[in-house]
Amino acid sequence: METQYHKWYSPSLNRDMECKVYGHAGRPVIFVPCQDGRFFDFENYHMTDVWAPWIESGQVMVCAIDTIDKETWSNKNGDPRWRSVRHENWMKYITGEVVPFIRNLANERNGWTGYPGVIAFGCSLGATHAANLYFQYPDLFDGLLALSGIYTADYGFDGYMDDLVYRNSPVHYLANMPADHPYIAQYNQKKAVICVGQGPWEIPDSTRQLQSILQSKGISVWVDYWGYDCAHDWDWWYKQVTYFVPHLL
Repeated sequence: METQYHKWYSPSLNRDMECKVYGHAGRPVIFVPCQDGRFFDFENYHMTDVWAPWIESGQVMVCAIDTIDKETWSNKNGDPRWRSVRHENWMKYITGEVVPFIRNLANERNGWTGYPGVIAFGCSLGATHAANLYFQYPDLFDGLLALSGIYTADYGFDGYMDDLVYRNSPVHYLANMPADHPYIAQYNQKKAVICVGQGPWEIPDSTRQLQSILQSKGISVWVDYWGYDCAHDWDWWYKQVTYFVPHLL
């Protein structure tokens, strides 16, 4: 498996940011780690092994990035406005820096010109961020695999609300999306999967809330609930990746 390590100074965040790319060709995927996670979690938690069939066959190139959750969603003692601004800067880092980087690399490796979209993938809080990227930026993301996420910013901001928290809380902004919003037609041309178990440490009610909103807006997403034995843990996410990735590709 070909791997590339990259580090650059992010003008969006005013700090160095790291990432690692797995694969030599195929559709671009951005992996967002779990809460407080780092880019190397994709490899250290053996998710590379699960994605290996599609990476090594040249179907996907996965770019694993860093979170800054310790400064934002996990920073419960910090000023909430500063935290929401900082999170928005991280979103700008992804959309304005990482997405162009991985798209350009995919175009170069595949001999494409102007390939339109990236698949967003994450587990736990990484699924929350991945879904937010997908729903906010349908011009950049054309696929979603969100496993065991929570889809309200209340999880990180405990009821605090401002314009940026609202902007990054899917159950809030999707609930208020007009029925004729052009994003809805874009969503319905793509493939998205949202999955949650109903076993230990899972919170399926958040997914049910999001599913109800999606259905009311006519937004097509495969929302799947696994059994009461399905826990909020890597072993189950491995099984879900194996099950859902063929659908997305």
